[in-house]
Amino acid sequence: MKLQFGFDLGRTKTEIAVLDDAGEIVLRHRQATPGDSYPLILKTIQQLLDQACASLGTAKPDCVGIGIPGCLDVHTQLVRGSNTQVMNHQPLQDDLQHLLGCEVRLQNDANCLALSEAVDGAGAGCNVVFAVILGTGCGGGIVVNRQLLTGRHAIAGEWGHNPLPWPTADELQVPPCWCGQTGCHETWLSGPAFAQDHLRHTGQTMHAPDIVHAMREGDDLASASFDRYVNRLGRALAQVINLLDPDAVVLGGGMSNVQELYPRLGGIIARYSFGVKAFTPVRRAVHGDSSGVRGAAWLCR
Repeated sequence: MKLQFGFDLGRTKTEIAVLDDAGEIVLRHRQATPGDSYPLILKTIQQLLDQACASLGTAKPDCVGIGIPGCLDVHTQLVRGSNTQVMNHQPLQDDLQHLLGCEVRLQNDANCLALSEAVDGAGAGCNVVFAVILGTGCGGGIVVNRQLLTGRHAIAGEWGHNPLPWPTADELQVPPCWCGQTGCHETWLSGPAFAQDHLRHTGQTMHAPDIVHAMREGDDLASASFDRYVNRLGRALAQVINLLDPDAVVLGGGMSNVQELYPRLGGIIARYSFGVKAFTPVRRAVHGDSSGVRGAAWLCR
């Protein structure tokens, strides 16, 4: 049996998963990402791989796939665009190949989500799939005929760092983004951005899951915050429909678990799509939190 090893190197957690030939996860483990130390990030990955091999009683693999926030610059082969900012300008792929003693294939984490869901998830059977991460950060990935579309500069699908379309007067006071721009989708649609928007409007400091819980309990302020969030997400996805017109949109990340999103997004997308009432299906990732790490493992298939 050929095992595939994948890592999801996120801003808050690092996860390893090992898949068998059928794509089933035979081992999965995660721990906190030491996001303020590049050397400790490398050490965390090494430890997780060593522990997985010991647990499974298998030799070190010839290749591992790793999903990262950001991407490798096609010219310098250094990481750029990562919201785990200690990774930026670092030779992550080279460092890991020397440390782990095997081939390392790196890919953007949203691309890994898109690949996993397009092959045998919520986008299975679709020609064009656009996948979104709505988590600590915000990103996107494109799969066409089961192949990742990365683009000339490896930034295809970088939806999270486009400006929110059709802004309201209130939204013209745009928040700054860590990337150096202002008003990026990440500053409106990530989990922390949802919490920040609620704080700006209510003065209440609450985490995203707590706001959702309050909304479900009938809290008017929380409901208003969620209404703003759904409308912004619908507009941002309509922009994708107008540009790419995918067969399906798949949502992953923590905010994708909020079931109240899905009945409402279609109407907003239809309102803002160009020339037609687009009814593109928006689906929750079938593989949930495993999608990104599954896609990373499949980079070595």
